[in-house]
Formats: sequence, structure tokens, C-alpha cells
Amino acid sequence: MPYDRFLIAPMATGLETDLKPWIIPDDAFAQLNNSYVFRGRVRKRFGSYLMNGSVNDAVAQQHSRLRINIGVTPGPINIPGTATQLQIGQMFSVGDDMFTIWQLGAGVTTLSTNPLIVAVIDSTVNPNTVTFVGAVPATAVYYYPANPVMGLITYDIQNINDEPTYAFDTQFAYEFVLGGWERLGTAIWTGNDSQLFWGYTYRGVNAYDRLLFVTNFNAPDLIKYWDGAVWTDLHPVLNTAGDTLETCRIIVGFKNRLLALNTVEKIGGINRSFVNRCRYSVNGDPTNNATSWNASIPGQGSFIDNQATEESIITVEFLKDRLIVFYERSTWELVYTGNDELPFTWQQINTELGAESTFSVVPFDKVTLGIGNVGIHACNGSNVERIDDKIPTAVFEIANDNQGVFRVYGIRDYFVEMVYWTFPDPEIDTKFPNRVLVYNYKTGSWAFNDDSITAFGYFQNVTGLRWQDIPQTWQESIESWNSATLQSKFRQVIAGNQEGFTFIIDPDSPRNAPVLSITNITYPESDVVEFTVINHNLQEQDFITLENLQGVSGPIHSIFQIAKLVTADPTNKFQIFTSEITGVYTGGGTIARVSRIDILTKQFNPYIDKDRNVYVAKVDFYVDKTEHGAITVDYFPSATTLSMIDAGVLSTSIMGTSMLETTPYALYPLEQVQERLWHPVYLQTQGETIQLHLYINDEQMLDFDIMQSDFELHAMTLFCQPTTARLE
Repeated sequence: MPYDRFLIAPMATGLETDLKPWIIPDDAFAQLNNSYVFRGRVRKRFGSYLMNGSVNDAVAQQHSRLRINIGVTPGPINIPGTATQLQIGQMFSVGDDMFTIWQLGAGVTTLSTNPLIVAVIDSTVNPNTVTFVGAVPATAVYYYPANPVMGLITYDIQNINDEPTYAFDTQFAYEFVLGGWERLGTAIWTGNDSQLFWGYTYRGVNAYDRLLFVTNFNAPDLIKYWDGAVWTDLHPVLNTAGDTLETCRIIVGFKNRLLALNTVEKIGGINRSFVNRCRYSVNGDPTNNATSWNASIPGQGSFIDNQATEESIITVEFLKDRLIVFYERSTWELVYTGNDELPFTWQQINTELGAESTFSVVPFDKVTLGIGNVGIHACNGSNVERIDDKIPTAVFEIANDNQGVFRVYGIRDYFVEMVYWTFPDPEIDTKFPNRVLVYNYKTGSWAFNDDSITAFGYFQNVTGLRWQDIPQTWQESIESWNSATLQSKFRQVIAGNQEGFTFIIDPDSPRNAPVLSITNITYPESDVVEFTVINHNLQEQDFITLENLQGVSGPIHSIFQIAKLVTADPTNKFQIFTSEITGVYTGGGTIARVSRIDILTKQFNPYIDKDRNVYVAKVDFYVDKTEHGAITVDYFPSATTLSMIDAGVLSTSIMGTSMLETTPYALYPLEQVQERLWHPVYLQTQGETIQLHLYINDEQMLDFDIMQSDFELHAMTLFCQPTTARLE
């Protein structure tokens, strides 16, 4: 009896969890991790690379991490910041040499990648100090605070297509200059690691001024603005009583006024919160602290409270010429009246759908998106609707503990027509985001990535990178680099993490950047290697690459699996079981996450309308050709999770390897020059339904060549026959 052939292509639906897997569309997936639907095919998740790819791998972290030039050798050099400036996991650099703080105290020696230079810290004095013994005098010293990245904000200066991106951690501001980060001004902030930075460029004394106003919603830090040279506090007087505006959740320019929404104001010497207030400046210069916001002076600033709700203002976004304001559980518009006496009024758009995450808002031309407590919402100016009907429980997977809703951060990637939201998973004990929700806004499809990102932004590479600028080790692992993303001033998506690393998101790169720094390596027992990696955000059974380790011997660019987190300090320490790594670690090491593709298809049965079971002889997969790629294809019969690979091994009846190779077959010479290949995997199984499980198995995860290969699935063809009816 000939086989019926069922082609699954193109693929557009993506992840769908609102229905049981047997009834979702043929091109939908019950699980789509570290891969996503893109223009009719399934593609490996986005990769990334460090900010400055033109330097040697061994020192690349110096040019990617947020850093401060603190002086010159030999010292002692004072450390900027709060009273407890130095922390374990921070680093210094002198030229290409790196010095890692692995313990605190007086007269403590750091790890050093150069045995001829000794760095000695003293964390018992205020300010803390560092001294370099043996270094060439008058050499610049950089300090890496290793604070989480809390904002990546574009400063909209007058130059066209050439706006700088400023980075913020919990204490300092930075600018990317000549291939590395430099401190921007001398201001110091004191917010915690959930108080992200909101920024907006607006006018100053003159209409042609460009000032960047920023707030982290931390009252002691006030609102500040950057004029291109210095940071200045915006601390306006509000009335004749001398009350002042301390901070706000959001600051934005609208209708020739600067607006502060959800404010903290000092009233009678006491800070009080006005969660549903919009306070606005004079029409014109907002920087005069004495008059620009003073409601007691006619024609100057004032405020308008939303008396119809006690909900807090969470976030705002422009929709054409309108300002949409998301509250916790409702959505409003701040309407411009044109009346100078009362220039604004509140108008409700939706009574039940709002947003809980300030930085989840993503603008579009016809709608603006935000993540609320019951869904992902799109406001078109007249109504608000959920757009996540295919994944209705996803928003409930955002952690509430540790200020989780305030850690959600979204951005639009115009190049591949995607939106990314980073968020913390409540099932894993971590406060920093560890997952990314991926939304294809052209097809309305969804997927998830495993990643640790605290903030997104945009970055325009002034000089651009050429292929020959990329280090050789990266060239070898990148098979389909898209040159468009490397051209000068291309607007790229940039991300930052909890260790102060910044990196470029690149959908055409098949690997993740090494954005975790190794503080120390010890050997608690035979064949056990313990790593200290501050705020690593990794979990047991995760896979990682170890790179650029100094002082130890062992495999280079090898992949290892995390065996266990150290119970006494799981946030900062983990162990791997190996005998391959030996020696005394001296610093410089980095870690890159290795992402496992994990896909579940629908439960297929083309004959279900005929009340027949299905026999699947094989599945042909249409994939992009790679040099080393492969993926495992398992299958589950009759709505079970019974692995046929495992069952076949136990019964010694397994046929074949269940491996889908994306490399050309040697017996077919034409495949060597093809761009795409049809390769079969033989199932020879039957059931009420058959569900496919495409994933990278543990053995494949440890293969460096396989894991640095791309993966694109264009189509599947099922070779089937009907079998018995269910009750026969």
C-alpha cells in the first residue's frame, strides 16, 4: 500500500498552547524553545556578540563590560561609588592585563593575568583603594563595577542616524567611545537592581537644546539631565510653600511641556507618592528649578490627578500624536485640551486591561503594546485587546517576587520584525530575568529563549565592523553572518546583563556571546571543579562554554554541563564534574550560555476525521545545509510522552540513530553544493497520534561544532498510512 504524503509548509503559527496538541494547526508547535518561526520556516534563536568584535577574544570583555577610568598606576587609587565600593567579582584592567577581586579585606591581592603585576585592594577604608605593584607607571587603570545594566538609552542629538547610546548600571552612566565604555559625567545613583532607568530627550533653555532627562524612580537620586557635558539635578519647586518634585516613574515631553508621571513629591518636608498624577512644566524651558514647575506662578507648571482611579501609572507610549497611559488594570489617554489654564485632561480607553511592567511597552504605528497582569495588550487608541490568545498563560509565568514585574523589558527588532521581552521565571529561584519571550508581529507567532538580559536598547555602530575584523575563532563558528548588521551606523539591538556586560543581538549568529565573568576556580574534591561566577543566573543541567581561562590547563572553547549549584551559595557558585581542568586560575575567564533547541510539534493524525489511527513510516525534513549541524528527532505515540528512542534502546529494537543531520551526505555529491537538503528520519510507529520531539541531546550539546552550527527547518513531509479504528 503506497504511503500518503502530507507536507507541513510554510510554517507560520509558531507556539500555541491554548489548545491541546492534537487540535492545533499542522504548522503549530506545542513547545518552541530557543527557536522561532521566521518567514515560513523554523529558525534557531538569535545569537549575540560582544560590543567590540575587533579585539582579541582574550581581552574582549574589557571592551564590552561597563567600566570607569579611575586613574593611573601605581596608586593607591580611590574607587568611585558608595561607601562599600569594592565587591567580589569586580575587576580592574591595566592594558591587556586583568585583575579580579576574589575576596575582600585590607591588603588583599587580586587574581592577576600577569604574574609580574600585583594588584592590592583595601576594602576597609572609605573610599576603597587599589594599588598596582610592578606595573608600568602612569598606565591607565579601568575599574569594572560589575553592576547590572539598568538602562540602554538613546540620546537624540541633532545628528541624523548618529545618536549615541548611554548605558546605566545601578550607580553610573556610560558612553561607548573608541571601542569601549567610558564613564559619562560624575553623577552617582543609589537605586536598587530593579529600578531601571527611563530616559527622554527634550529641550532646555533654548528650543534647539537637546537634554537627556533620566529617572530611576529613586527619590534620593532625583531626576537628572545631561546637556552633553555634565549631569544636573532637576529638582523643581512646586509652589510658594517650597514643596519640590523629587522623582517620577516616567518623564516625557508632550505638547511643548515636560511631563512627570507617577510622582514622588516632598510636601512639608515629607516625601509623598502621587501614583496617578501627571505633573507638567511650563510651555518652554523646563530646567528652571525655581519657576518652570511652580504652580503658584500663573502660566507656569501645574498638575492633574486622575480622580477616577486609585491605580498607579505604570508606563506611557505615543500613538501617533496621542499619549497613551497604561495604569495597572486600565488604560487611559492624556488628552491635550489646548487651554493653557488646564492643558490636559484624562480620558479612559479601557476599564480592565492595563500594564504592570514599565519597560514592557513597545511602540508601533497603529498600536502600542504592553504586558499587563492578565495578558499582553495592544492599544489602538480606541480600545485595548489581548494579542496573546495563542499563549494565554504566558504572562502568569512572570515572577512576582523580587520585583519581577518591574524587571520585564521589551524592544522591537525591526530587522527581523520581532519583539523581545525579557522576564524572570517564577519556577526558578532567581531575581534577574532568565527567559525571553519572542513575538513575530508579522505572523502573530510566539516562542521562548533561555537567556539572562536585564535591559535592551538600540546602538548605532559608528565605524561598523567588517568580516575580517571578527576574531578567527568567531569566524569559524559563524556560518551565515549577515553583512547588513555590520555596516556603519546600522541600528542594532543591544542588550545588557546582571554582570555589566553589553552585547549585540544578532539573529544571524548561531552562538551566544561570552557574557559571564569567572571570578575564581577551585577544586573541592577530585574531578570536581567549582566556579565562582557572581549572579550567574544558570541552573543545574545547563550547558556552557568556558573561554579565555588564564593559569589553568584544559580544553579551549569546550562545552560543559553544570552538575550542581553549590548549596551554600547557589546564586554565585556552581560545579562541573571533570578531570580535564587543572591548575591555578589567574583570571580573565568568561562563560557563554549554550542554548538547547527544544521543539514539540502538534500531535499528528491526518486520518482522525475518519476515526483511524496513523502509521508514520518516516518524516522527510527540508533543512538548510550546514557543515557540522545535527538534531535529534524523537517521537511519542498516542498522546503520551513515552520516548520511542528510550523504548527502542531498552528493547534493543531501535532502528537508526534518530539523528537528523543537516550536513550533506557523502553518497550524494550534489548535496555538497545545495543550499537546502531533504533528509529523512525513519519512525515506523503507529498510534492514535504521533508527536515529534526535535531537540539537541546531551551528547550533541557537548559537541562544539554542532552547537556552533545554525539550524533552519523549512518543511516536513510525513509518510503515512491509516491503520485500525480506535476501538477495533
